[in-house]
Amino acid sequence: MKKAIAIVVLALIAASFLFCSPVYVIRAGVQEAKILGRRQEIEAVVRDTATAAWVRHKLELVLDARTFAKRQLGLDVGDSYTTYARVDHDTLLMVVSGARKDAFVPYTWWFPIVGRVPYKGYFDFERAYAEGRKLDRKGYDSYVRPSGAFSTLGWFNDPVLSTILRYDDVSLANTVIHELTHNTLYLSGQAAFNESFANFVGGRGAEEYFCRLEGADGPHCKQARDDWADNLVFGAYLEGLVDRLEKLYARTDLTPEQKVAARGPIFQDARTRYEDDVAPKLRGRSFRYFLRRPLNNATLIGTRLYYRHLDWFEDVYRREGALKPAIDSIIATAKKHRGDPYAGLAVLADTARGGKR
Repeated sequence: MKKAIAIVVLALIAASFLFCSPVYVIRAGVQEAKILGRRQEIEAVVRDTATAAWVRHKLELVLDARTFAKRQLGLDVGDSYTTYARVDHDTLLMVVSGARKDAFVPYTWWFPIVGRVPYKGYFDFERAYAEGRKLDRKGYDSYVRPSGAFSTLGWFNDPVLSTILRYDDVSLANTVIHELTHNTLYLSGQAAFNESFANFVGGRGAEEYFCRLEGADGPHCKQARDDWADNLVFGAYLEGLVDRLEKLYARTDLTPEQKVAARGPIFQDARTRYEDDVAPKLRGRSFRYFLRRPLNNATLIGTRLYYRHLDWFEDVYRREGALKPAIDSIIATAKKHRGDPYAGLAVLADTARGGKR
């Protein structure tokens, strides 16, 4: 174990000097090594009589959801989520993103293996906020948000972290399936597709898991179904807001400063419409937080990563009639269109709709 961790740290340090910020990657490597060093086999933790009953329940759910993802959905689970690790905080890391104020152009960072991504994670929370302030000083919109889970894309045996055990059962199963989806498909430089696809598989996967377990009238089945329905409602709202802003930013008769000034009324109208039209349609409480955060291009880009064209994924699901064939069809198409996986998805969705897009 210790030898393997040392190799991981040395590899990250070497990569840092070749590819990107040495200090950042070294710090990230050390923190990742600490997490890997705390891993315990979940089955051993479950058998331990000293384990709290609620922890045992959550870990058994993780193992069961993992088995479901492998056997019923065909996901590449590898050795991920067979171990458990406690961390020192309720929040694992803070994620920073940025964007131009007058265009939906994200600020990006480049890293080995995953390519260029529009976010950067920090285990040191103060450094995350400092990075956000740095983006502000450069004239960008910024967004700093917490995260309780991450995936190493199958490179390492990702443990279940204590940060996600506080999730309700449906959210926990969703998170496990979401992260295992990244093990199965992760396209370099396609963050929005990767996250939206995983959101789709996690949401629909949690629904199928609990509905098989409890039946269609089971409480967790109904909650998972409602959660996914809310994702579709929220995703449609977000697409409409982004479309309005994109039309503004595309205008050639306005200066960048005029575009920034003109977006204010659009943001205000979006808040009003959310309260009046969107919130009443939501079945659960997952998106009640939305109006508590500032609206800017960075928050919209960071949020939109998970909701980009969810209706297209849903179209394919409805055509296939089941989740696994939908997953297989989407993965096959995405691999053929690695440069623009949404182009391939659009064709699938158009076919599902009878060419009526």
